Amino acid sequence: MPRSDEADLLDRVCLPSLRAAQNQDGGWGFREDSRSRVEPTAWALLALRGVESSQEMQRTGFKFLRSSQLPDGSWPASPGQQEGCWVTSLACWALSGDSDSRKAIGAALAWICADWPRDVHVVIRMIRKFTAPQRIISQNESLRGWGWTPRTASWVEPSAFALLALEQAPQELLPRTAEKRRELATALIHDRMCPGGGWNCGNPMVYGVPGEALVEPTVWALVALRCQPDRAENAASLAWLRANVSGISGPGSLALARICLELYGAEWPKTAPNLAEVYVANAILGNVMVMAWLCMALGQRTEWLKSGAGLAKTNADS
Repeated sequence: MPRSDEADLLDRVCLPSLRAAQNQDGGWGFREDSRSRVEPTAWALLALRGVESSQEMQRTGFKFLRSSQLPDGSWPASPGQQEGCWVTSLACWALSGDSDSRKAIGAALAWICADWPRDVHVVIRMIRKFTAPQRIISQNESLRGWGWTPRTASWVEPSAFALLALEQAPQELLPRTAEKRRELATALIHDRMCPGGGWNCGNPMVYGVPGEALVEPTVWALVALRCQPDRAENAASLAWLRANVSGISGPGSLALARICLELYGAEWPKTAPNLAEVYVANAILGNVMVMAWLCMALGQRTEWLKSGAGLAKTNADS
């Protein structure tokens, strides 16, 4: 249960701030009074899921997302752009809680499963295999997940968000290729883990130097892979996250770490900073995404994240 000061932070600061930041068109910008964008709108909707008093806000937020979808089923990063990107997975996940958005979800899932990142050519892979020392190139370049933009390289966070979109969506809407995409992306994320546990944006080794893990990609990788809690990569990364919680100074990263550790049933370190105190000290009023993550950390987890039964078969077969 949240501490009294954290409950106060949720009810008196975070939820009211999200409500105040919603624009007339139903969406949210990155800050209050800024133009509506897909990414902060999706996070706000996920944070408000299950909050009874926000049903009308959610309805108009879902409407904004549907109206922002491109004809090919994707969503653009910014208004006016005509090509979709990684935010398609986030929007699809947010809409999974809306029964009126099945058509939009189905189109988004088709786009997600058709978006194959650029593969490293087989000839280049063979050259690297026989000429580059293992300590310099350690990742399996035949694996593919998803990139930040279409037809580019695979990265950890967009791959994690795509896995969550596929998992949280109505399973009957999934394209036939969804299982194969899940398998490849799951293997890619595990393969990209940093040597000491945790993940960065995508490279576990850079010119022979071990990559340094970061909180946000580590959290979303672990959340996407939570149906395999006993995997060595998961255990090592969870241990890395728990060991580094005490050094987190930003309320957004601290909220994400809390979400992740609680999902895995891991004990919250006694030395961890107080979430409410970190928020006050950083004075990040108006940051919609941080507000949303705080709401997700302090609210009811079951409302915005289902059990993950959709991945159970895939993971059991891995």
